[in-house]
Amino acid sequence: MIPAAFDYYRPKDMDGVLSLLEEHGDDARVMSGGHSLIPMMKLRMAYVLHLIDLQDVGGMSEIEIGSDSIRIGALVTQSDLIDHADLAEAAPILREAALQIADPQVRYMGTVGGNVANGDPGNDMPGLMQCLDASFTVVGPEGAREIPAREFYEAAYMTAREDDEVLTCVTIPRSSGGYAYEKQKRKIGDYATAAAAVQIVKDGGTCTSASIAMTNLSDTPVYSDAASAALVGTAVDEAALKAAVSAMLGDIDPTEDNRGPVAFKNHVAGVILRRTIERAWSRA
Repeated sequence: MIPAAFDYYRPKDMDGVLSLLEEHGDDARVMSGGHSLIPMMKLRMAYVLHLIDLQDVGGMSEIEIGSDSIRIGALVTQSDLIDHADLAEAAPILREAALQIADPQVRYMGTVGGNVANGDPGNDMPGLMQCLDASFTVVGPEGAREIPAREFYEAAYMTAREDDEVLTCVTIPRSSGGYAYEKQKRKIGDYATAAAAVQIVKDGGTCTSASIAMTNLSDTPVYSDAASAALVGTAVDEAALKAAVSAMLGDIDPTEDNRGPVAFKNHVAGVILRRTIERAWSRA
């Protein structure tokens, strides 16, 4: 449980970060909270010769709530999401999800940027950000660019971010309606066996829009257009619930591991998704 030797850097600004990335190339990695990267280094699953810590870089620790969107800096911690009263009012699903991540000790250090940037299919925030139609700002030698969360994840630990780019913030459109984040896990602190994020808008007794994403059921988070569309125009009755679950089961691709066989994961996914939709609908 001891990592291989590495050089440690703590630059004061983004120019310093980008300079180090340019100098050391594939041998360098950036770190925000470290709760994904450091365990992999200790287990010798990741060999990093040059570790660049972002903690002293300014401008990435703020939460800004605007009339149309919410901006969350990459160094904002899960604990910050939980404790921010205005954010809990503007986007309560963020707090609900953050409370289900790991344990308090991890949430005090684990960051939003780290959770979404490394492409771990078990992380909670990537699926949630797809549900919320978030976009990620990345900065590199050629400047800044925006990448939609629904286009960011390409495979396990592979994303649309280039190696010389750094994710600096997440932007989420303001939304209304009902919401829910549900997670089934073996024990406190574990990754999800299955987790679902749902947002629903209701007009009278009819669903007018829906957004559904699930976590740890494929090598990337799964945003399902088909599952979302199955609810629109319905009263979210039994037929609509079955259609949404069936659509999602067609989009996920779980693999057998120590959380269970494929059949079990499909079953859990259906149960969790139905429960999440029902709770979001009750809040709409």
